Amino acid sequence: MIAGMSHEPARAPAMADLMRAGREMSRLSMVFRYAIAERLGLTVSDLECLDFLADVGSATAGQVAERTNLTTGAVTSMLRRLQQAGYVTAERDPADRRRVIVALRPERTAELSRPYERFAERAERLIEGYSAEEVKLLVRHYDHMQAMYVAELDRLRSGDTAQRSA
Repeated sequence: MIAGMSHEPARAPAMADLMRAGREMSRLSMVFRYAIAERLGLTVSDLECLDFLADVGSATAGQVAERTNLTTGAVTSMLRRLQQAGYVTAERDPADRRRVIVALRPERTAELSRPYERFAERAERLIEGYSAEEVKLLVRHYDHMQAMYVAELDRLRSGDTAQRSA
Protein backbone atom coordinates (compact mmCIF):
# COMPACT_ATOMS: atom_id res chain seq x y z
CA MET A 1 0.00 0.00 0.00
CA ILE A 2 1.26 3.52 -0.81
CA ALA A 3 2.07 5.67 2.20
CA GLY A 4 -0.84 7.89 3.17
CA MET A 5 -3.42 5.77 1.31
CA SER A 6 -6.43 4.69 3.33
CA HIS A 7 -8.47 1.57 2.92
CA GLU A 8 -11.26 3.67 1.42
CA PRO A 9 -12.07 1.88 -1.89
CA ALA A 10 -12.76 5.06 -3.89
CA ARG A 11 -9.49 6.72 -2.84
CA ALA A 12 -7.10 4.76 -5.12
CA PRO A 13 -8.95 5.53 -8.37
CA ALA A 14 -9.46 9.14 -7.24
CA MET A 15 -5.71 9.45 -6.55
CA ALA A 16 -4.90 7.93 -9.96
CA ASP A 17 -7.29 10.44 -11.61
CA LEU A 18 -5.67 13.32 -9.70
CA MET A 19 -2.16 12.26 -10.75
CA ARG A 20 -3.23 11.87 -14.38
CA ALA A 21 -4.96 15.26 -14.36
CA GLY A 22 -1.90 16.87 -12.79
CA ARG A 23 0.42 15.38 -15.42
CA GLU A 24 -1.86 16.53 -18.23
CA MET A 25 -2.16 20.03 -16.76
CA SER A 26 1.62 20.21 -16.45
CA ARG A 27 2.09 19.05 -20.04
CA LEU A 28 -0.44 21.51 -21.43
CA SER A 29 1.05 24.29 -19.32
CA MET A 30 4.45 23.65 -20.91
CA VAL A 31 2.97 23.53 -24.42
CA PHE A 32 1.15 26.80 -23.68
CA ARG A 33 4.38 28.42 -22.39
CA TYR A 34 6.26 27.37 -25.53
CA ALA A 35 3.49 28.83 -27.72
CA ILE A 36 3.52 32.14 -25.79
CA ALA A 37 7.31 32.35 -25.97
CA GLU A 38 7.25 31.67 -29.70
CA ARG A 39 4.60 34.34 -30.27
CA LEU A 40 6.78 36.87 -28.42
CA GLY A 41 9.93 35.79 -30.24
CA LEU A 42 11.48 34.54 -27.01
CA THR A 43 12.69 31.24 -25.61
CA VAL A 44 10.86 29.60 -22.71
CA SER A 45 13.87 30.41 -20.50
CA ASP A 46 13.58 34.07 -21.55
CA LEU A 47 9.91 34.00 -20.65
CA GLU A 48 10.59 32.34 -17.27
CA CYS A 49 13.19 35.02 -16.52
CA LEU A 50 10.80 37.85 -17.45
CA ASP A 51 7.94 36.30 -15.44
CA PHE A 52 10.23 35.95 -12.43
CA LEU A 53 11.30 39.59 -12.72
CA ALA A 54 7.67 40.67 -13.07
CA ASP A 55 6.94 38.87 -9.77
CA VAL A 56 9.95 40.07 -7.75
CA GLY A 57 10.71 43.46 -9.32
CA SER A 58 14.47 42.97 -9.56
CA ALA A 59 16.97 40.21 -8.91
CA THR A 60 20.63 39.42 -9.21
CA ALA A 61 21.87 37.44 -12.18
CA GLY A 62 22.58 34.59 -9.72
CA GLN A 63 18.96 34.59 -8.54
CA VAL A 64 17.79 34.48 -12.16
CA ALA A 65 20.13 31.52 -12.76
CA GLU A 66 18.71 29.69 -9.76
CA ARG A 67 15.10 30.40 -10.72
CA THR A 68 15.53 29.37 -14.36
CA ASN A 69 17.83 26.43 -13.57
CA LEU A 70 20.41 27.76 -16.04
CA THR A 71 24.14 28.11 -15.64
CA THR A 72 25.46 31.57 -14.84
CA GLY A 73 27.07 31.64 -18.31
CA ALA A 74 23.75 30.89 -20.00
CA VAL A 75 22.03 33.54 -17.86
CA THR A 76 24.65 36.11 -18.79
CA SER A 77 23.98 35.48 -22.49
CA MET A 78 20.20 35.50 -21.97
CA LEU A 79 20.30 38.75 -19.99
CA ARG A 80 22.49 40.41 -22.60
CA ARG A 81 20.01 39.36 -25.32
CA LEU A 82 16.99 40.55 -23.25
CA GLN A 83 18.74 43.83 -22.49
CA GLN A 84 19.54 44.43 -26.18
CA ALA A 85 15.89 43.65 -27.02
CA GLY A 86 14.80 46.26 -24.46
CA TYR A 87 13.07 43.89 -22.03
CA VAL A 88 15.38 44.35 -19.04
CA THR A 89 17.84 46.71 -17.48
CA ALA A 90 21.03 45.39 -15.92
CA GLU A 91 22.95 47.59 -13.49
CA ARG A 92 25.90 46.93 -11.22
CA ASP A 93 24.89 46.62 -7.57
CA PRO A 94 26.24 49.77 -5.87
CA ALA A 95 26.78 47.78 -2.65
CA ASP A 96 28.73 45.02 -4.44
CA ARG A 97 30.09 45.93 -7.88
CA ARG A 98 30.57 42.22 -8.72
CA ARG A 99 26.82 41.67 -8.73
CA VAL A 100 24.41 42.70 -11.47
CA ILE A 101 20.84 43.72 -10.61
CA VAL A 102 18.35 42.94 -13.37
CA ALA A 103 14.87 44.45 -13.67
CA LEU A 104 12.04 44.20 -16.16
CA ARG A 105 11.44 47.44 -18.05
CA PRO A 106 7.95 48.53 -16.88
CA GLU A 107 6.95 49.76 -20.34
CA ARG A 108 7.28 46.18 -21.67
CA THR A 109 5.02 44.59 -19.02
CA ALA A 110 1.77 45.07 -20.96
CA GLU A 111 3.31 43.52 -24.07
CA LEU A 112 4.32 40.45 -22.06
CA SER A 113 0.89 40.19 -20.39
CA ARG A 114 -1.16 40.49 -23.57
CA PRO A 115 -0.89 36.84 -24.71
CA TYR A 116 -2.17 35.70 -21.28
CA GLU A 117 -5.18 38.03 -21.08
CA ARG A 118 -7.83 35.67 -22.50
CA PHE A 119 -6.52 32.74 -20.46
CA ALA A 120 -6.51 34.88 -17.28
CA GLU A 121 -10.11 35.99 -17.93
CA ARG A 122 -11.22 32.37 -18.42
CA ALA A 123 -9.35 31.25 -15.29
CA GLU A 124 -11.00 34.01 -13.27
CA ARG A 125 -14.46 32.94 -14.47
CA LEU A 126 -13.63 29.33 -13.59
CA ILE A 127 -12.51 30.24 -10.07
CA GLU A 128 -15.61 32.39 -9.50
CA GLY A 129 -17.54 29.13 -9.29
CA TYR A 130 -15.40 27.86 -6.39
CA SER A 131 -16.13 28.45 -2.73
CA ALA A 132 -13.58 30.24 -0.56
CA GLU A 133 -12.70 26.88 1.03
CA GLU A 134 -12.10 25.31 -2.38
CA VAL A 135 -9.84 28.20 -3.38
CA LYS A 136 -7.91 27.86 -0.10
CA LEU A 137 -7.46 24.13 -0.80
CA LEU A 138 -6.09 24.91 -4.27
CA VAL A 139 -3.71 27.54 -2.86
CA ARG A 140 -2.44 25.03 -0.28
CA HIS A 141 -2.02 22.40 -2.99
CA TYR A 142 -0.08 24.77 -5.27
CA ASP A 143 2.09 25.94 -2.34
CA HIS A 144 2.95 22.30 -1.52
CA MET A 145 3.62 21.47 -5.17
CA GLN A 146 5.93 24.50 -5.49
CA ALA A 147 7.87 23.39 -2.41
CA MET A 148 8.19 19.90 -3.90
CA TYR A 149 9.48 21.31 -7.22
CA VAL A 150 12.05 23.47 -5.40
CA ALA A 151 13.23 20.50 -3.32
CA GLU A 152 13.50 18.29 -6.41
CA LEU A 153 15.37 20.98 -8.36
CA ASP A 154 17.79 21.36 -5.43
CA ARG A 155 18.27 17.58 -5.40
CA LEU A 156 18.89 17.46 -9.14
CA ARG A 157 21.33 20.39 -8.97
CA SER A 158 23.28 18.67 -6.21
CA GLY A 159 23.77 15.64 -8.45
CA ASP A 160 21.67 13.38 -6.21
CA THR A 161 20.03 11.03 -8.67
CA ALA A 162 19.25 8.22 -6.25
CA GLN A 163 15.72 6.93 -6.49
CA ARG A 164 13.94 6.82 -3.16
CA SER A 165 10.56 5.39 -2.36
CA ALA A 166 8.12 7.76 -0.72
